[in-house]
Amino acid sequence: MLNGLDFRELTIPLVQTASYPARLGNALRPLVDGEPAFRRVCGAIEAARQSVWATVTFMWADFQMPDGRGSALDVLNHAAARGLDVRLIFWRPDPETEKFKANAFWGSPEHIDLLATSDSAIRVRWDRAEPGFCQHQKSWLIDSGTETETVFLGGINLNPHSMVAPGHRGEGQNHDAYIELAGPSAVDVHHNFVQRWNEASERHSADGRWGSGSEIDLPFPTRLPIRRGDALVQIQRTIHSGRYRDGRATPEGTPFDIEAGERSNFDQYCAAITAARRSIYIEHQHVEVPEIIDCLHQALLRGVEVVAVVPAEGEISEELVALGAFETFTLAGIAGLGNDGQRKPVWVHAKLMVVDGEWGTVGSCNLHRHSLFGNSEMNAAFWDRETARALLSELLREHLERDISGMDDLAALRLFRAIAADNRKLFKAGERAWQGIAFGLLP
Repeated sequence: MLNGLDFRELTIPLVQTASYPARLGNALRPLVDGEPAFRRVCGAIEAARQSVWATVTFMWADFQMPDGRGSALDVLNHAAARGLDVRLIFWRPDPETEKFKANAFWGSPEHIDLLATSDSAIRVRWDRAEPGFCQHQKSWLIDSGTETETVFLGGINLNPHSMVAPGHRGEGQNHDAYIELAGPSAVDVHHNFVQRWNEASERHSADGRWGSGSEIDLPFPTRLPIRRGDALVQIQRTIHSGRYRDGRATPEGTPFDIEAGERSNFDQYCAAITAARRSIYIEHQHVEVPEIIDCLHQALLRGVEVVAVVPAEGEISEELVALGAFETFTLAGIAGLGNDGQRKPVWVHAKLMVVDGEWGTVGSCNLHRHSLFGNSEMNAAFWDRETARALLSELLREHLERDISGMDDLAALRLFRAIAADNRKLFKAGERAWQGIAFGLLP
C-alpha cells in the first residue's frame, strides 16, 4: 500500500526482484525517434542549473545534435563552460567485445586528443562490463538531487543513424525511443549513476579517467525528488551477478545490496505478458529468448492480440515466426521512403512494450539473453494509462499514419494488423503508396 494504492489490485503485477521500489508521483513523456528526443535532451541541458550526467554505450565522436548545435561533445562542453558539473560514463569494450570499439567512445588516443584539443572541462570515467557483455544503459540526468531533477532513458545511441525524424524518410535509419521522467523515481536513476561512477572499472587506470575532479567519488542521494505527476514508476535493471559489492541505502533507508545481481527487466517482461488480458504491443531489436516467446504463445492461446515490430532485415527466430499460426499475432517491420523514392527497411532499435493500453516499459533492454541476463541495462516500467496511451498513439501515428486516440487498445492493434497486411501486399507488388510505414513480415 502506498498513498492509498494497493499494489495487489494492479492488473499487471509489480516484480519483487528490482533493487528500486515502485514510486508514485511521476510525470512521464514518451519521445519517439532521435531528432525529437535529442532536441528535448538538448533543451534540458541548456536549461540546466547545476549538473548534466550521462551513461553512454555508443557515441560517434562526430555525432551531431539537432538544429545546428554541433557535436554531442560541443553541447556538453558548452554546459561545462557555464559552470555545470558535466560527467559521463562511457563503456569501454574488452577483448571479447572488441568489435564494438568502432562505434564506442572508448578512450582511444584519438578520443583523448579530441577532449584535450576542445579544452573540455567535462569529467569522464570509462567502465567495462563483465567479460563478453556490455554496459548498455543509455541515460541522461539533469540537475540530479534538485527539485527540478529530470532524467531521460531509453535505447537511442549517439550515432547519425539515430538522428532521424518520425516518418523515416531517408537512408540508413534507426527507429528508437526515450522516455522523459520527472518525480520521485528519478532518484533511482541518480542512485544508479552514482553507483556506476563510484565503481567504474577503469577509475584507477591512467587512461580510465578524464578531467579535473574525475578522481572524486560522488555521494549517494539522500532525499526523494518532489511529486511531479501521477504515474507509478519502477526503475528496473539487468545487473550482472557480483558487479556491485558496495551495498548502500535508498533515500528512505531501505538496505540496498545487489551482490547477487538483478534481472528485474526479465521478470517484469514475463509478468506483464503473462497478465495481459487484451493486447500486447512490442517494439524490439531482438525477440529471441524462449521464455519470452513461450509467454507470448500462452497469451495468444488466451486470445490476446499481439503485435511485434522488429527489424525487417534482422534474424527472426523460428519460434517467433511460428506464432504466425495465430490469427491474432502480427509480426511487422517498418520501411520509409528512401532518397530515391523506393521503400527502404528501417532498423527497429527500440526496446519497449505496452500491455492492455495501461502498462508499459521503455529502456535499453533487448529481449535476448545478453540484455536479460548479462549486460548492464535499465528500463522505466510504468503503471499509467495516460502514458501508455500516449506512447501507443505516437508510435501508431507514425507507423499507420492514423490517429488512434479515439480507439481502445484492442481496436488499435487490430487496425495495425489490417494495415500491415495490406502494406505487405503492396510491398510484394512493388507499390510505394502505403498507408503509413508498417508492413507484415509473415505470409
